[in-house]
Amino acid sequence: MSTRNLLRSEAQHRSEHLRVATYEVELDLSGADDLARATFPTRTTVAFAATTPETFLDFLGPVVHRVEVNGTDVEVEHDGNRVQLRGLLVGGDGVGGDNVVTVEGEGAYSRSGEGLHRYQDPVDDEVYLYTHFEPTDARRVFAGFDQPDLKGRFTVVLTGRADWELLANQPVASRDSAGTRVDGVQLVRQVHAPTPPLSTYITCVAAGPYHRVEDVWRRGGPDGTQLEVPLAALCRRSLVGSFDGERILDTTRRGLDFFHEHYDFPYPWGKYDSIFVPEYNLGAMENPGLVTFRDAGYVFQSAATRSQHELRSNTILHEMAHMWFGDLVTPRWWDDLWLKESFADYMGTEANARATEFTDAWTPFCARRKAWAYLQDQLPTTHPIVADIPDVEAAKQNFDGITYAKGASVLKQLVAYVGKDEFFAGARQYFRDHAYSSTGLADLLTALEAASGRDLGGWSRLWLQTAGIGTLTPEVVERDGVVERLVLRQEAVDAMTGEPVTRPHRLVVGLYALQGDSLERTSRIELDLTTDEHEVTEAAGLPVPDLVVVNDDDLTYAKVRLDDRSLAAARGHLSSIGSSLTRAVLWSALWNSCRDAELPAEDYVRLVLDHAPREEDVALLANVTANAQTAVEAYAPASSRPAIREAFLDGVVRELEAAEPGSGAQLVWARVLASGSATSLRHADRVRSLLEGAAEVEGLALDPELRWAFLQSLAAQDRVAPSELDAELQQDRTSLAPVRHRAALASYPRAELKREAFRTVVEDTSLTNDLVSAWTTGYAQPGQAALTAELVPAYFAALEGIWDSRSQELASRAVLGLFPRGADLEPGQEPEAHPVPVAAQAWLDEHPSAPGGLRRLVIEQRDHVLRALRAQTRRG
Repeated sequence: MSTRNLLRSEAQHRSEHLRVATYEVELDLSGADDLARATFPTRTTVAFAATTPETFLDFLGPVVHRVEVNGTDVEVEHDGNRVQLRGLLVGGDGVGGDNVVTVEGEGAYSRSGEGLHRYQDPVDDEVYLYTHFEPTDARRVFAGFDQPDLKGRFTVVLTGRADWELLANQPVASRDSAGTRVDGVQLVRQVHAPTPPLSTYITCVAAGPYHRVEDVWRRGGPDGTQLEVPLAALCRRSLVGSFDGERILDTTRRGLDFFHEHYDFPYPWGKYDSIFVPEYNLGAMENPGLVTFRDAGYVFQSAATRSQHELRSNTILHEMAHMWFGDLVTPRWWDDLWLKESFADYMGTEANARATEFTDAWTPFCARRKAWAYLQDQLPTTHPIVADIPDVEAAKQNFDGITYAKGASVLKQLVAYVGKDEFFAGARQYFRDHAYSSTGLADLLTALEAASGRDLGGWSRLWLQTAGIGTLTPEVVERDGVVERLVLRQEAVDAMTGEPVTRPHRLVVGLYALQGDSLERTSRIELDLTTDEHEVTEAAGLPVPDLVVVNDDDLTYAKVRLDDRSLAAARGHLSSIGSSLTRAVLWSALWNSCRDAELPAEDYVRLVLDHAPREEDVALLANVTANAQTAVEAYAPASSRPAIREAFLDGVVRELEAAEPGSGAQLVWARVLASGSATSLRHADRVRSLLEGAAEVEGLALDPELRWAFLQSLAAQDRVAPSELDAELQQDRTSLAPVRHRAALASYPRAELKREAFRTVVEDTSLTNDLVSAWTTGYAQPGQAALTAELVPAYFAALEGIWDSRSQELASRAVLGLFPRGADLEPGQEPEAHPVPVAAQAWLDEHPSAPGGLRRLVIEQRDHVLRALRAQTRRG
């Protein structure tokens, strides 16, 4: 779908000439439950001062009926993306004149998760609405200046069904009857209290028959006043039986306690609603007073591990951190997206570790979030944390592992560098200085430098304004059983310039000795690494360690290599280490070595089989077993893959049967078996026997999620009839069943079904976001690359049409989901000569002017294929 791309230069021009005062946004949702209605009436009145007679409002709607400028109706100039404004009042001497503009039009209901998304629950046919606007989709719902630094006070007016929840960022100020529909449904007109100054992208509305759980958070202020914040957790009615709203509210209260104490700035948004919504593209979004969450990820309709509960808690606290970092103080433009996302990622984990039961929250951060950053930072499209974002399309692409996880990792390094107390003191001053305004990098550094007394200019340049990941390697020189020298070396190249870069690291070196069957830390050495080579003088004269862990405690951001002696110790005793965070650092080092083709895939799989069974941290267990599956299906040489796969799955079955009944570990092993059996006929038979009850694993509940995972793998092996999938759909009354059913149907190993899936995704622009993902999940089953090889030319021929005919979200899902995977090297073939990267490079060469977001996706997917092919050349 062609949408005009707002340029940074255009946004800066508006910022120089406009000062927004207020918005009144009126949405008529009274007919939203009539699915035949494609649009809804929307009316916006915005008051602003201008020093230019002309500007434009963003509005990506099908029609504008009326535009009024300062009390006079004017000609409608709307190109489908922008409403042109002319004849504005301009004050003398360059002082802005006061203007009031009203735009009336129609907005379109969305099925992509962007704008105002409308969903009909297949369980009970109830209709639900919610909005998602980041980075620039408020324009799909109302006319406005849709950029982060033009903040205004919003009054939201909703007309809708009286028996529905009608929600916005602020509490309800008034609620009056709006008459009765012809079908007898009572309507209300609900006015919400004005917001404090707010960016357009974090305004939010929701409507529907949501179920509500309520509470109040209270906290006394230093002046003796009492702060009261109404709390609510909401979900669809069909999810009530699975909704643990009280636990969600408990996490919310704990988070508010933590941030109130550490930020010393009272929660500024009046109420705190957490609403769990369907078909959501993200994990969650920090709309102040009305935080949206993906219900498929955080309302557990099937069994959930402790790790899943920890992840939900972390997400709740991540979004809460945004109430200050991002909502109260907002980046001026998307170059400084990290000013909110990196901070929320860091602060969410810190709050999780210090304010909830998940005191080990930094372990899954190391295992999950930093792994995402390490992957992203090694792609050709990597970028500095402070990125160059010339337009909003580029902004959407940069909600990535660099902005979130690398930024958070670097902040963790900064906290170690300046001190935690000093960091929080700087944050408090930052809020006081810039509340309700917009900032850039210099504003934050000023506050942190004042609090810490450190000059952060060099630190900022090296960590925030260069790209790429460094590698830390230890070297131990021993003599007569003691350390003569322990040297750390760092190697890093700025991916933007190709020049070497030496970053400062505050880190811990852990020295471990084998005591009995366990590796025990005998020395913890904390130091500053500021050169390419550093001698750890504190280690001289100590007994030679069996294991050296560079970046123990995971303070800095870098890939870590193990010396030969340490690798041997890890092979034999990794699981004996008491600290889950140290184990996470070592697992990370081993996985990066595998991805870099230094550790053969077979060796990594063997390490997982040897040590994962004794891994007590469920997040680590899930992480390393998922990596092992990638090692098997993508990184192992094709000739040895069947044997490696069968050995791995044999171990999975063994551990599934040995795991404590009903435990999180048992569930992890069951999920690994479910996905792994898609490429193993023998293990598909095992899955089949579990489904039919011919075999049983004590304590393992075959709930809907696991049953569909089993069925999808059986479909991939052609071991289940489509009629059985249909029967399961009739039996499963959860709302995800139709999506899972579609993914299973697309998984059959039949060329004609792959062609149908491809054609449907390419041609059917009415598919929802979840259905695009379902079709492509089945299409791209591991082990089925030969069935889709004939479609590779058609894929590249279709790319521009896919991008032009859909929103960026839907187009991205289709482009990623249909990209040819499962590439294997032929004997003697070089990775760069494989047909898939060759075809991808040919398309890039032939389409230099294709949209930047589309080119980025193709570049990244080509690189993933090349990395897998290079790993396949590494044999044990």
